[in-house]
Amino acid sequence: MPSHTERIAVIGGGPGGLYAAALLKRLDPGREITVWERNAPDDTFGFGVVLSDETLGGIEHADPVVYRALSDAFVRWDTIDVVHRGVTQTSGGHGFAALGRRTLLRILHERCASLGVRLRFRTGAPPAAELATGHDLVIAADGVHSTTRTAHARHFRPTVTGHRNRYIWLAADFAFDAFRFETAETAYGVMQLHAYPFARPSHSGQPDSPGASTVIVEMREEVWRAAGLDACGTAGSAERCAEVFANALGGRPLRSNKSSWLTFATVSNERWWHGRTVLIGDAAHTAHFSIGSGTKLAVEDALALAACVGEQPDLPTALAAYEAERRPVVRSTQRAAAASLRWFEELPQYVGQPPRRFAFNLLTRSRRVTHDNLRLRDPGFTGSVEEEFGCPPGTPPMFTPLRLRGLELRNRVVVSPMDMYSAVDGVPGDFHLVHLGARALGGAGLVMTEMVCVSPEGRITPGCTGLWTDEQAEAWGRTTRFVHEAAPGTAIGVQLGHSGRKGSTRLMWEGIDQPLDDGNWPLSAASPLPYAPDVSQVPRPLDRPGMDTVRDRFTEAARRAARCGFDLLELHCAHGYLLSGFLSPLTNLRTDAYGGTLENRLRFPLEVFDAVRAAWPGDRPMTVRISATDWARGGTSDEDALAVARAFAAHGADAIDVSTGQVVPEERPEYGRSYQTPFADRIRNRLDVPVIAVGAISSWDDVNSLLLAGRADLCALARPHLYDPHWTLHAAAEQGYAGPGATWPLPYRAGSRTPPTGRTDAPKPRLTLD
Repeated sequence: MPSHTERIAVIGGGPGGLYAAALLKRLDPGREITVWERNAPDDTFGFGVVLSDETLGGIEHADPVVYRALSDAFVRWDTIDVVHRGVTQTSGGHGFAALGRRTLLRILHERCASLGVRLRFRTGAPPAAELATGHDLVIAADGVHSTTRTAHARHFRPTVTGHRNRYIWLAADFAFDAFRFETAETAYGVMQLHAYPFARPSHSGQPDSPGASTVIVEMREEVWRAAGLDACGTAGSAERCAEVFANALGGRPLRSNKSSWLTFATVSNERWWHGRTVLIGDAAHTAHFSIGSGTKLAVEDALALAACVGEQPDLPTALAAYEAERRPVVRSTQRAAAASLRWFEELPQYVGQPPRRFAFNLLTRSRRVTHDNLRLRDPGFTGSVEEEFGCPPGTPPMFTPLRLRGLELRNRVVVSPMDMYSAVDGVPGDFHLVHLGARALGGAGLVMTEMVCVSPEGRITPGCTGLWTDEQAEAWGRTTRFVHEAAPGTAIGVQLGHSGRKGSTRLMWEGIDQPLDDGNWPLSAASPLPYAPDVSQVPRPLDRPGMDTVRDRFTEAARRAARCGFDLLELHCAHGYLLSGFLSPLTNLRTDAYGGTLENRLRFPLEVFDAVRAAWPGDRPMTVRISATDWARGGTSDEDALAVARAFAAHGADAIDVSTGQVVPEERPEYGRSYQTPFADRIRNRLDVPVIAVGAISSWDDVNSLLLAGRADLCALARPHLYDPHWTLHAAAEQGYAGPGATWPLPYRAGSRTPPTGRTDAPKPRLTLD
């Protein structure tokens, strides 16, 4: 057993700090471990805490004594009730376990005391730096307002992000029989209730107890103020909340425990340890309460820290191993929590959804619960949502058809536009025929070309395709004919665009966004701003004749595209290319009628759209791709994106293809699974406009979930289709679907069954002690 941690100090007597102390003492009974807690043993804030089966499994293997005590105290349930506009939707099979926070602390106090851990209550801990002079390890478990983190901020480099909703922790003196979410549409705005039981009703020889439940009431800041709750004290707030949710409470009161209205803060740190001091739990990271992960993360931190200290030969290696192990898990949890938090912040945009869709949307908000696992948990509930959506029997949502004008797409999968940089003089060749043809054979409802440039000077690179000559049109016609003949039922769309200030660059694999060594052509843009300062060419700002020329180039390309037989046309107004450059306030600094206000910045892109729409056949749909955020300070706002989408829809766009970023090089995207879909979701549900969602959608389960929740109408996937041209057909096979939404080409039909796979084993428990 390593001897590098003989004396350990723990700052903070919450669940994470106490459990870390107990585990480390159990690993080495000879250790001297002291926990400092400024409050009394029975002082606690909040009411009930939720732990997952995964966390409980880790506790069971690491400390059966604690596990048995927790199991005796747990309230377990597996149903969620979603109450919206007076209608209750119940979904089962979820599996929760909760207990009172005071009970949890008592169990951990007793376990620490039995192991010989020193518990110093009502005593503030000395500063971590001081403790480190006399201890081998200092564990900072001092919560979201960690003084340790603040004192050593230059080492931990924390980021604390505030959020817009107000919430308050309250309790009801009875046990709900399910996890309950309920909305209340008041005169002041939408309020929401989160409630779950944490104490069982008692039927022993003692006086009967009705049990107890945690009740959290949440709303936007403006709703909180309009309702006058900012002027209510604790008692008044509890009374008002009980009135609003009287139906859920059966007319019973709510009580507080030093409760106050809070705004949630997301805490993250660039580093979790420094010298002999390490952060765990809320001191290191927070995750929004709506996914119930605060105590779970703290306990799992304690498990991993104790294991790493026991496994590694010295303290720096142990702390580095702890952070390396936990950081990816925490990052994933924080992404899920952020998605859940945003969903509740945007709740007003969903209240018009039908009750079943609203409930499904809520249940899948964090992307941790998906269509597929919800179907396994509760097939009856999920089936009812599918029926309401319009899925034929046995048909996954992604294989339901969608009509846009005269075009009916047989499924909701789109092969997203992907630049191939493989053309010669703008002419698509055999590579494009095979690339697009293979993906059409692969079953997608709609296959999109790369950005097809409307003029030679509108190319991004010398390898970009175009539609400014009849030779190019003839080559594209060869591709559309192949798709229509070899993959009947698959539509093919063309995306028209102009590179603007991002043109005259090398092929992607030769240096993305880097200017050509020679043979450059002049660039034009909304304003004379190079894409990369001191690197890119300075573009010429378009004057009125130049804008007329560009507009005419788009309409000529649209007419050629119609003659080629394309089924759908998309106007590229995203990613910092020419039309996007007019829309973003970061790239449009004009002072004429085409700059300044968003209305002015929209003027030229709408002129181009109107001209293309007039040239494009009336029965064929037209979409517009936009960047709904620039991921940069001062760029396109959420309200700007809504206004842009609203304007294009009003001018006849049949759907908005909602992408983000690539407008300025200093962008800071928040990457992650489905990270761009909230922007499509907002446009769809705020404006009731069909949308195409893009952005790290990688699984058919994600597609089904987004569609069924009403967050998107179509889902566009790029890299998955590079990895697997037959992604859609394989998705059908994996779901056991063989209907009109995914028809295998006759020569491929023998491959329509999923091949058998090998056996996989689950990972072993993280920490197991005898």
